Amino acid sequence: IMFEGNQLCSSSPAEHHPKSKILATSNPARYGVLWRRFDEIYAILDVLLQHHFLSRTSASFSENFYGLKRVGEDSTHAAHLGLHRREHWHSLFLLALLPYLHTKLEKILARQRDEDDFSIRLPQSFMQKLYRAFLAAYPFVCMAWDGWVFCQQLLYVFGKTRTHSPLLWLAGVKLSYLTANDIRSLDLKPSGSALSPSQSFREKFQRLVSTAVGGVAVSLSSSLSIGVFFLQFLEWWYSSENQSTVKSLTSLPTPPPPLHLHSQETPPTHIKVCPLCRKVRTNDTALATSGYVFCYKCIYVYVKTNHRCPLTGYPSGLQHLIKIYTPDG
Repeated sequence: IMFEGNQLCSSSPAEHHPKSKILATSNPARYGVLWRRFDEIYAILDVLLQHHFLSRTSASFSENFYGLKRVGEDSTHAAHLGLHRREHWHSLFLLALLPYLHTKLEKILARQRDEDDFSIRLPQSFMQKLYRAFLAAYPFVCMAWDGWVFCQQLLYVFGKTRTHSPLLWLAGVKLSYLTANDIRSLDLKPSGSALSPSQSFREKFQRLVSTAVGGVAVSLSSSLSIGVFFLQFLEWWYSSENQSTVKSLTSLPTPPPPLHLHSQETPPTHIKVCPLCRKVRTNDTALATSGYVFCYKCIYVYVKTNHRCPLTGYPSGLQHLIKIYTPDG
Protein backbone atom coordinates (compact mmCIF):
# COMPACT_ATOMS: atom_id res chain seq x y z
CA ILE A 1 0.00 0.00 0.00
CA MET A 2 2.81 2.43 0.88
CA PHE A 3 4.20 2.16 -2.64
CA GLU A 4 0.94 2.28 -4.62
CA GLY A 5 1.36 5.02 -7.16
CA ASN A 6 4.55 6.33 -5.58
CA GLN A 7 7.01 4.77 -8.02
CA LEU A 8 6.16 6.81 -11.08
CA CYS A 9 9.63 6.26 -12.54
CA SER A 10 9.02 2.57 -13.18
CA SER A 11 8.31 0.26 -16.08
CA SER A 12 5.03 0.13 -17.94
CA PRO A 13 2.22 -2.35 -17.15
CA ALA A 14 2.72 -4.08 -20.50
CA GLU A 15 6.19 -5.19 -19.48
CA HIS A 16 4.68 -7.10 -16.54
CA HIS A 17 1.94 -8.78 -18.59
CA PRO A 18 3.52 -11.32 -20.97
CA LYS A 19 0.19 -13.00 -21.84
CA SER A 20 -0.81 -10.18 -24.19
CA LYS A 21 2.58 -10.42 -25.90
CA ILE A 22 2.18 -14.19 -26.30
CA LEU A 23 -1.26 -13.73 -27.89
CA ALA A 24 0.05 -10.98 -30.18
CA THR A 25 2.99 -13.14 -31.25
CA SER A 26 0.85 -16.23 -31.91
CA ASN A 27 -1.82 -14.38 -33.92
CA PRO A 28 -0.76 -10.80 -34.83
CA ALA A 29 -3.74 -10.16 -37.09
CA ARG A 30 -6.30 -10.85 -34.37
CA TYR A 31 -4.54 -10.07 -31.08
CA GLY A 32 -1.88 -7.58 -32.16
CA VAL A 33 -4.03 -4.67 -30.99
CA LEU A 34 -3.91 -6.06 -27.44
CA TRP A 35 -0.16 -5.52 -27.36
CA ARG A 36 -0.10 -2.24 -29.29
CA ARG A 37 -2.89 -0.68 -27.19
CA PHE A 38 -2.23 -2.48 -23.93
CA ASP A 39 -1.49 0.73 -22.01
CA GLU A 40 -4.80 2.28 -23.10
CA ILE A 41 -6.81 -0.87 -22.32
CA TYR A 42 -5.10 -1.18 -18.95
CA ALA A 43 -5.76 2.50 -18.16
CA ILE A 44 -9.47 2.25 -19.05
CA LEU A 45 -9.97 -0.84 -16.88
CA ASP A 46 -7.99 0.75 -14.07
CA VAL A 47 -10.10 3.93 -14.23
CA LEU A 48 -13.34 1.92 -14.06
CA LEU A 49 -12.06 -0.21 -11.18
CA GLN A 50 -10.69 2.69 -9.14
CA HIS A 51 -13.78 4.81 -9.80
CA HIS A 52 -16.04 2.06 -8.50
CA PHE A 53 -14.05 1.57 -5.31
CA LEU A 54 -13.66 5.30 -4.70
CA SER A 55 -17.40 5.79 -5.12
CA ARG A 56 -18.45 2.84 -3.00
CA THR A 57 -15.70 2.46 -0.39
CA SER A 58 -13.82 5.80 -0.48
CA ALA A 59 -10.62 3.88 -1.19
CA SER A 60 -8.63 2.46 -4.04
CA PHE A 61 -8.79 -1.23 -4.88
CA SER A 62 -5.70 -2.17 -2.88
CA GLU A 63 -6.53 0.17 0.00
CA ASN A 64 -9.94 -1.44 0.39
CA PHE A 65 -8.34 -4.88 0.27
CA TYR A 66 -6.33 -3.98 3.38
CA GLY A 67 -9.28 -2.41 5.21
CA LEU A 68 -8.38 1.24 4.61
CA LYS A 69 -10.35 4.26 3.44
CA ARG A 70 -9.59 7.79 2.25
CA VAL A 71 -10.77 10.77 4.28
CA GLY A 72 -10.28 14.47 3.82
CA GLU A 73 -7.32 16.26 5.34
CA ASP A 74 -9.64 18.34 7.52
CA SER A 75 -11.05 15.09 9.05
CA THR A 76 -14.53 16.61 9.28
CA HIS A 77 -16.12 13.60 7.56
CA ALA A 78 -13.74 10.90 8.77
CA ALA A 79 -16.49 9.20 10.74
CA HIS A 80 -18.32 8.05 7.60
CA LEU A 81 -17.63 6.97 4.08
CA GLY A 82 -17.70 9.34 1.16
CA LEU A 83 -15.30 11.73 -0.52
CA HIS A 84 -16.05 15.20 -1.79
CA ARG A 85 -16.30 15.46 -5.56
CA ARG A 86 -12.99 17.32 -5.79
CA GLU A 87 -11.17 14.75 -3.65
CA HIS A 88 -12.75 11.90 -5.63
CA TRP A 89 -11.62 13.16 -9.04
CA HIS A 90 -8.19 14.18 -7.80
CA SER A 91 -7.70 10.69 -6.35
CA LEU A 92 -8.92 9.05 -9.56
CA PHE A 93 -6.55 11.14 -11.68
CA LEU A 94 -3.53 10.43 -9.47
CA LEU A 95 -4.35 6.71 -9.14
CA ALA A 96 -5.09 5.79 -12.76
CA LEU A 97 -4.42 8.57 -15.27
CA LEU A 98 -1.12 9.96 -13.98
CA PRO A 99 0.66 6.55 -14.18
CA TYR A 100 -0.67 6.15 -17.74
CA LEU A 101 0.65 9.57 -18.78
CA HIS A 102 4.00 8.81 -17.19
CA THR A 103 4.20 5.48 -19.03
CA LYS A 104 3.54 7.13 -22.40
CA LEU A 105 6.11 9.83 -21.62
CA GLU A 106 8.70 7.18 -20.77
CA LYS A 107 8.10 5.40 -24.08
CA ILE A 108 8.33 8.61 -26.09
CA LEU A 109 11.56 9.60 -24.37
CA ALA A 110 13.06 6.14 -24.85
CA ARG A 111 12.22 6.24 -28.56
CA GLN A 112 13.71 9.72 -28.91
CA ARG A 113 16.87 8.64 -27.08
CA ASP A 114 17.33 5.79 -29.54
CA GLU A 115 16.87 8.17 -32.47
CA ASP A 116 19.34 10.67 -31.02
CA ASP A 117 21.95 7.95 -30.54
CA PHE A 118 22.02 7.38 -34.32
CA SER A 119 21.60 11.01 -35.30
CA ILE A 120 24.55 13.21 -36.21
CA ARG A 121 22.60 16.44 -36.57
CA LEU A 122 22.90 19.11 -33.90
CA PRO A 123 19.74 20.78 -32.54
CA GLN A 124 18.98 23.88 -34.58
CA SER A 125 15.56 25.22 -33.56
CA PHE A 126 14.53 26.46 -30.14
CA MET A 127 12.13 23.53 -29.65
CA GLN A 128 14.88 21.01 -30.37
CA LYS A 129 17.16 22.68 -27.86
CA LEU A 130 14.33 22.76 -25.32
CA TYR A 131 13.70 19.08 -25.90
CA ARG A 132 17.39 18.27 -25.40
CA ALA A 133 17.34 20.24 -22.16
CA PHE A 134 14.25 18.38 -20.94
CA LEU A 135 15.81 15.05 -21.90
CA ALA A 136 18.89 15.90 -19.85
CA ALA A 137 16.86 17.15 -16.86
CA TYR A 138 14.35 14.28 -16.77
CA PRO A 139 16.54 11.86 -14.73
CA PHE A 140 17.01 14.60 -12.12
CA VAL A 141 13.23 15.12 -12.01
CA CYS A 142 12.76 11.40 -11.31
CA MET A 143 15.47 11.56 -8.66
CA ALA A 144 13.77 14.54 -7.02
CA TRP A 145 10.44 12.68 -7.02
CA ASP A 146 12.00 9.60 -5.41
CA GLY A 147 13.65 11.84 -2.82
CA TRP A 148 10.29 13.47 -2.06
CA VAL A 149 8.68 10.06 -1.63
CA PHE A 150 11.47 8.93 0.69
CA CYS A 151 11.30 12.08 2.82
CA GLN A 152 7.50 11.90 3.00
CA GLN A 153 7.59 8.30 4.18
CA LEU A 154 10.36 9.06 6.67
CA LEU A 155 8.36 11.95 8.13
CA TYR A 156 5.29 9.72 8.28
CA VAL A 157 7.21 7.09 10.26
CA PHE A 158 8.21 9.73 12.84
CA GLY A 159 4.69 11.17 12.98
CA LYS A 160 5.54 14.51 11.39
CA THR A 161 2.99 14.24 8.58
CA ARG A 162 -0.42 12.63 8.16
CA THR A 163 0.21 11.06 4.74
CA HIS A 164 2.93 8.67 3.63
CA SER A 165 2.62 9.47 -0.08
CA PRO A 166 2.97 12.74 -1.99
CA LEU A 167 0.06 11.59 -4.17
CA LEU A 168 -2.23 11.46 -1.14
CA TRP A 169 -1.05 14.93 -0.15
CA LEU A 170 -1.73 16.23 -3.66
CA ALA A 171 -5.21 14.67 -3.60
CA GLY A 172 -5.91 16.30 -0.22
CA VAL A 173 -6.74 13.03 1.55
CA LYS A 174 -5.23 10.70 4.12
CA LEU A 175 -5.70 7.03 4.95
CA SER A 176 -7.70 5.70 7.86
CA TYR A 177 -8.92 2.29 8.98
CA LEU A 178 -12.45 1.12 8.21
CA THR A 179 -14.69 1.07 11.27
CA ALA A 180 -17.59 -1.22 12.12
CA ASN A 181 -20.02 1.51 11.05
CA ASP A 182 -18.25 1.79 7.70
CA ILE A 183 -18.58 -1.95 7.09
CA ARG A 184 -22.28 -1.87 8.00
CA SER A 185 -22.87 1.09 5.69
CA LEU A 186 -21.14 -0.80 2.88
CA ASP A 187 -23.48 -3.74 3.39
CA LEU A 188 -26.52 -1.44 3.42
CA LYS A 189 -25.56 0.42 0.24
CA PRO A 190 -27.88 -0.39 -2.69
CA SER A 191 -26.38 -2.85 -5.10
CA GLY A 192 -28.10 -1.31 -8.10
CA SER A 193 -29.94 -4.49 -9.14
CA ALA A 194 -33.37 -2.99 -8.41
CA LEU A 195 -34.30 -0.39 -10.98
CA SER A 196 -37.16 1.97 -10.32
CA PRO A 197 -39.61 2.58 -13.18
CA SER A 198 -39.37 6.33 -12.52
CA GLN A 199 -35.67 6.41 -13.33
CA SER A 200 -34.57 7.80 -16.67
CA PHE A 201 -32.77 5.74 -19.28
CA ARG A 202 -29.48 7.45 -18.47
CA GLU A 203 -29.81 6.67 -14.76
CA LYS A 204 -30.71 3.07 -15.50
CA PHE A 205 -27.74 2.70 -17.83
CA GLN A 206 -25.37 4.22 -15.28
CA ARG A 207 -26.75 1.92 -12.58
CA LEU A 208 -26.31 -1.15 -14.80
CA VAL A 209 -22.75 -0.18 -15.69
CA SER A 210 -21.99 0.46 -12.02
CA THR A 211 -23.43 -2.94 -11.10
CA ALA A 212 -21.38 -4.72 -13.78
CA VAL A 213 -18.17 -2.98 -12.75
CA GLY A 214 -18.96 -3.71 -9.12
CA GLY A 215 -19.39 -7.41 -9.85
CA VAL A 216 -16.05 -7.55 -11.64
CA ALA A 217 -14.40 -5.63 -8.80
CA VAL A 218 -15.82 -7.94 -6.13
CA SER A 219 -14.69 -10.99 -8.10
CA LEU A 220 -11.19 -9.57 -8.41
CA SER A 221 -11.10 -8.73 -4.72
CA SER A 222 -12.19 -12.21 -3.64
CA SER A 223 -9.80 -14.01 -6.00
CA LEU A 224 -6.80 -11.79 -5.28
CA SER A 225 -5.75 -13.64 -2.14
CA ILE A 226 -5.95 -17.00 -3.93
CA GLY A 227 -4.00 -15.63 -6.89
CA VAL A 228 -1.29 -14.23 -4.64
CA PHE A 229 -0.93 -17.63 -2.97
CA PHE A 230 -0.51 -19.44 -6.29
CA LEU A 231 1.93 -16.81 -7.57
CA GLN A 232 4.05 -17.27 -4.45
CA PHE A 233 3.84 -21.05 -4.86
CA LEU A 234 4.96 -20.88 -8.50
CA GLU A 235 7.78 -18.50 -7.58
CA TRP A 236 8.95 -20.97 -4.92
CA TRP A 237 8.52 -23.97 -7.23
CA TYR A 238 10.67 -22.50 -10.01
CA SER A 239 13.28 -21.03 -7.67
CA SER A 240 16.85 -22.28 -8.01
CA GLU A 241 16.91 -23.63 -4.44
CA ASN A 242 13.78 -25.73 -4.95
CA GLN A 243 14.94 -26.95 -8.37
CA SER A 244 18.15 -28.31 -6.85
CA THR A 245 16.08 -30.11 -4.21
CA VAL A 246 13.75 -31.59 -6.83
CA LYS A 247 16.70 -32.66 -8.96
CA SER A 248 18.27 -34.45 -6.02
CA LEU A 249 15.00 -36.20 -5.22
CA THR A 250 14.38 -37.30 -8.81
CA SER A 251 17.93 -38.47 -9.53
CA LEU A 252 18.71 -42.15 -10.05
CA PRO A 253 18.66 -44.04 -6.74
CA THR A 254 21.55 -46.08 -5.44
CA PRO A 255 21.35 -49.50 -7.12
CA PRO A 256 20.32 -52.33 -4.78
CA PRO A 257 22.49 -55.40 -4.28
CA PRO A 258 22.00 -58.14 -6.89
CA LEU A 259 19.31 -59.97 -4.91
CA HIS A 260 16.38 -58.91 -7.10
CA LEU A 261 17.55 -60.54 -10.31
CA HIS A 262 14.93 -62.12 -12.47
CA SER A 263 17.28 -64.89 -13.46
CA GLN A 264 17.18 -68.12 -11.47
CA GLU A 265 20.91 -68.25 -10.88
CA THR A 266 22.53 -65.98 -8.31
CA PRO A 267 25.56 -64.10 -9.60
CA PRO A 268 28.87 -64.95 -8.02
CA THR A 269 29.84 -62.88 -5.02
CA HIS A 270 33.61 -63.24 -5.40
CA ILE A 271 35.20 -59.84 -5.75
CA LYS A 272 37.34 -60.87 -8.73
CA VAL A 273 34.64 -62.74 -10.67
CA CYS A 274 32.77 -61.20 -13.61
CA PRO A 275 28.97 -61.46 -13.15
CA LEU A 276 28.53 -62.33 -16.85
CA CYS A 277 31.15 -64.95 -17.67
CA ARG A 278 31.64 -66.08 -14.00
CA LYS A 279 35.37 -66.14 -14.45
CA VAL A 280 38.15 -64.01 -13.03
CA ARG A 281 37.83 -60.57 -14.59
CA THR A 282 40.21 -59.34 -17.25
CA ASN A 283 40.45 -55.68 -18.23
CA ASP A 284 38.21 -54.56 -15.35
CA THR A 285 35.52 -52.20 -16.59
CA ALA A 286 32.87 -50.48 -14.46
CA LEU A 287 29.40 -49.58 -15.71
CA ALA A 288 28.70 -45.99 -14.57
CA THR A 289 24.92 -46.39 -14.39
CA SER A 290 25.04 -49.19 -11.82
CA GLY A 291 28.58 -49.29 -10.44
CA TYR A 292 29.20 -53.01 -11.10
CA VAL A 293 32.50 -54.20 -12.55
CA PHE A 294 32.77 -56.69 -15.45
CA CYS A 295 35.25 -57.92 -17.99
CA TYR A 296 35.63 -55.33 -20.70
CA LYS A 297 34.75 -57.76 -23.49
CA CYS A 298 31.71 -59.17 -21.64
CA ILE A 299 30.12 -55.84 -20.73
CA TYR A 300 30.98 -54.26 -24.10
CA VAL A 301 29.16 -56.96 -26.04
CA TYR A 302 26.21 -57.05 -23.62
CA VAL A 303 25.62 -53.27 -23.49
CA LYS A 304 26.04 -52.90 -27.24
CA THR A 305 23.38 -55.55 -27.78
CA ASN A 306 20.89 -54.89 -24.95
CA HIS A 307 21.52 -51.21 -24.05
CA ARG A 308 21.06 -51.83 -20.32
CA CYS A 309 22.88 -53.06 -17.24
CA PRO A 310 22.74 -56.87 -16.97
CA LEU A 311 22.24 -56.75 -13.20
CA THR A 312 20.03 -53.74 -12.46
CA GLY A 313 18.39 -53.20 -15.84
CA TYR A 314 19.23 -49.48 -15.88
CA PRO A 315 19.45 -48.02 -19.43
CA SER A 316 23.11 -47.89 -20.41
CA GLY A 317 25.32 -47.17 -23.39
CA LEU A 318 28.90 -47.64 -24.43
CA GLN A 319 29.72 -44.17 -23.16
CA HIS A 320 29.02 -45.42 -19.62
CA LEU A 321 31.89 -47.94 -19.70
CA ILE A 322 34.82 -46.88 -17.50
CA LYS A 323 38.10 -48.81 -17.64
CA ILE A 324 39.69 -49.46 -14.26
CA TYR A 325 43.50 -49.37 -14.11
CA THR A 326 44.92 -51.12 -11.05
CA PRO A 327 48.54 -50.78 -9.83
CA ASP A 328 49.25 -54.50 -10.42
CA GLY A 329 47.84 -54.28 -13.95
